[in-house]
Amino acid sequence: MPKIEIACFNPESAIIAFENGADRIELCAGLSEGGTTPEFETTKKLRDKIDIPIFVMIRPRGGDFTYSETEFEQMKNDLVHLKTLGVDGFVFGILDDNDEVSMQQNKALIELAAPLPCTFHRAFDRAKTLEDSLEKVIECGFKTILTSGQKPNVSEGKGNLKKLTELAGGRIEILVGGGLRSSNIEELRAFTKADYFHSSAITDGGAFANPNEVVALKNKS
Repeated sequence: MPKIEIACFNPESAIIAFENGADRIELCAGLSEGGTTPEFETTKKLRDKIDIPIFVMIRPRGGDFTYSETEFEQMKNDLVHLKTLGVDGFVFGILDDNDEVSMQQNKALIELAAPLPCTFHRAFDRAKTLEDSLEKVIECGFKTILTSGQKPNVSEGKGNLKKLTELAGGRIEILVGGGLRSSNIEELRAFTKADYFHSSAITDGGAFANPNEVVALKNKS
């Protein structure tokens, strides 16, 4: 049975997602930046209220996915701190100066997160070469890749998403996200054969998940 992860940029959206059938929450801040590390206290309060898996974003800022040593140290410290809250996994992705997967840095974060699973987020869509990037992410030890198929959105990237699902061959989960809505999830599921889908469920250009959209995504998945 396909599953739905809802990207939540505030506590209200996380509660809406939880109450309306989401299978997992990606918790982050910084909606306008495409997701950044959430506050410790926000995460702590939600962990006490929600009993579905919460994966926490580790991203110190918006913009590109190549980080300075200071930023990387901040990512490590944030991960270690948030891990104490009993979250279920982490979401991050680091590229080097050539827009290739940074093996050393990603592996270091995965080791700190262990035994919790980690998702390589949409930094993947800025990485060079689909096949090589897939293999590098698998080698790092990630369990999931969140991607729109290296295209601006899932509809444009559906060919690559299908290819990624086939190439992954069950070695890693392909999480389809980026412009995913209840209006296109059925077509994408049928075409890509993916099993996990990701959406903010924001339908009005605001900041909060739409409970009806969460229900519709779940029902159509």
